[in-house]
Amino acid sequence: MARQPNPLAGQIGNPYSNHMNPLRARVEKGRLVLDEPTSLPEGTVVDLVADDEGDDLTEDERRALHEALSESWQSAEAGRLRPASAILDDLRRRR
Repeated sequence: MARQPNPLAGQIGNPYSNHMNPLRARVEKGRLVLDEPTSLPEGTVVDLVADDEGDDLTEDERRALHEALSESWQSAEAGRLRPASAILDDLRRRR
């Protein structure tokens, strides 16, 4: 079977959009103050989420997660992937 070209080549590994970088803010006098400049247009509404950098996974859950991520990564590297839009379309049809 011929290998399909990888439509995401060069994009895998970058969890952020090319148009948006994560924003960092600090609390100052009860207000969130952004520490970094942004190229977002004036008036853009941004949802900031507090990240405690932790989780509640057990060791077994963490091992299963890492195995699933590894399998998924290997599949993507081998070119066995589908656009998210196609997967979402399939899910919508199942309703």
